[in-house]
Formats: sequence, structure tokens, C-alpha cells
Amino acid sequence: MKNTLLKNKLKSGFIIAITALSTTFGFSIQASAQAVKNIVVVHGAFADGSGFKKVFDILTKKGYNVSIVQNPLTSLKDDVDATNRIVDQQNGPVILVGHSWGGAVITEAGVNQKVVGLVYVAAFAPDNGQTAGQLISALPPAPENGILPPDEKGIVYYDKAKFHAGFAADLSKADADFMAASQGPIFVQCFTAPITEAAWKNKPSYGIVATEDKAINPEIERNMYKHAGAKITEIKGSHAVFISHPDEVAKVIIEAAENASKAK
Repeated sequence: MKNTLLKNKLKSGFIIAITALSTTFGFSIQASAQAVKNIVVVHGAFADGSGFKKVFDILTKKGYNVSIVQNPLTSLKDDVDATNRIVDQQNGPVILVGHSWGGAVITEAGVNQKVVGLVYVAAFAPDNGQTAGQLISALPPAPENGILPPDEKGIVYYDKAKFHAGFAADLSKADADFMAASQGPIFVQCFTAPITEAAWKNKPSYGIVATEDKAINPEIERNMYKHAGAKITEIKGSHAVFISHPDEVAKVIIEAAENASKAK
């Protein structure tokens, strides 16, 4: 009888302590008990969020809550702010996904306390003090690369004549032509802004190398991901690998979410 009373008192005390912690620390205690189901995607330069439609369909059918950031491509700060607005709306922990320039954005925005993992899709993964411009020029560009110099207003476009071969070679020419016509130009100041706090230093990261990428040299992608300690997956695809290989890209995102859930 005495043992039973002691056990009940200990159990009651434990419940009271946990309740007090939950009340005090709010989200952090609550999030630790949740499966990671929120995915926030950040598109890159010369594109927009609609390119992730196939990945969105795959993930939502598996029960994930997917949000696509339409970042303005006007500055690192503007794009990080746009991303944080979407992350802050989520009801629990988040996997943050970035393509191309979006990788720099998630590197900075990933310090948000709700973010529990990062997925880089043929993307920049800068270190503290590094810029995307420094990284992309680390190795010579491919002949097919169509990134043009900034115009008189400081805006960078992708050469429409090179868009198919340089950005989306594994898509149809018709699809590539539409992407070129609807491309999102980016302000050059995005490429010259240094990262202040790289989230991958403290959070698990995953990197997808598009082995046929002509916009970012695949070897640059490998080097960045190795430096960041990311788990690397190689997919034989163009810079638009998220469109041409949505199942494989979604698989990496799901792996990141499942591993984050197990870690909690």
C-alpha cells in the first residue's frame, strides 16, 4: 500500500512538473511531442514557387502541410523576411527547403526557432560571411550558363536563348520557353549580401546535387554541402531538378522530416 501511494505521488509530481514546463516554455515543449509535418519551400532566382507544384502534390498526399514562399528576389533581407512570415504562421516545427538562390535564403532564415531541418535543392549553402556571388564564381561556369550581367538598374536576368540548355535541359523546350518568359529576375545585391548566421551549423541539413546542372556547377554544390556537413543525394537532373525529378526531391524532404521527428 505504501509503495502504491509513493508511486502515485511521484507520478502526480511528474505530471505537475511537465505541465509547468509546458506553460513556461510554450512552443518548445509542445513541438518536441509533434511529428514534423510542416514543409516551407523557398524558390530561387529566375523562377517562382509554382515550379514546385509536383513536389507539393506528392507531399500533401502523404499528409504534409506544404507552404510555398513567393520571395521578392529584391535583397537577402527581403527574401528572409518573406520566408519568416510564412514560417511563423506554421503550427509546429518546420523543414525549410531552398532551391538555388533560395538556399542562401534558408541558410539565413533557418535560425528561426521553428525550423528543425534544411533541404538544399541544387542550392547555395553559404558559410558565415560568404555570399552567393562568391560561391557561384568558385569554379568556371558551364558554356550553357545563361546568367547575364546586371542591367543599369542592378537587375539580373537569365538569357532566354540559353534557358533550355542552361536551366532546364531535362524539360521540354516548350516548358523551358515558358519558364524563360515568366522568369523572376533578381537584384544583384542578393548575390553580394553575406550570410550573418548559417543555420546549418546548428541544424541538420540535406543537399541535393543536380549532376547535370549548368547554372550552378555540380562540384560547387558538392563542396558546399560537404562543408556544411549535409547528407548528400545526387540526382541526374538539370538545375530544374525539382520539376524533372519531383519524386526523388520529395523523398529527400520526407527523409529530413522523418529524421527530425525521430530526433525529438
